[in-house]
Amino acid sequence: MPGITPNLWFDTEAEEAAEFYCSVFPNSKITAVSRYPEGGPREAGMVMTVSWVLDGEEFTGINGGPEFKFDEAVSFAINCADQAEVDYYWEKLTADGGEEGPCGWLKDRFGVSWQVIPAGWEEVYTSGDPARAERAMQAMMGMKKLDLAALQAAADGA
Repeated sequence: MPGITPNLWFDTEAEEAAEFYCSVFPNSKITAVSRYPEGGPREAGMVMTVSWVLDGEEFTGINGGPEFKFDEAVSFAINCADQAEVDYYWEKLTADGGEEGPCGWLKDRFGVSWQVIPAGWEEVYTSGDPARAERAMQAMMGMKKLDLAALQAAADGA
């Protein structure tokens, strides 16, 4: 199967975004930067594309112009091992202009949407007990950053 690489459209911030993401995620690096040549649609020498790897996942960013903006229709899920990881990614990605959203969603300062999810969160919804799932859902609907202990307590009726 061919590799699938998300390609993110920025106005002019592709390299800045790649540097930021590489600073947040472990085992990450920028792998290539290309620049617009003379006669291109943007200023010659301006960064055209940036390729980077975030902990083994490849991404590309293009400085395509202001025509397109990010929205929540596409997001990236970060499956965290524990609450400490949730806290880390939430803090890093909402810093410097990021925005908290409901139910574990956020937008970073570039407008990219992320879901920061603790391991074990789905157990409260898949236990087969509808009342337990409903209590957990009600708790989650009141959260911004997900708190697994609070979700589990709500599911258990505590």
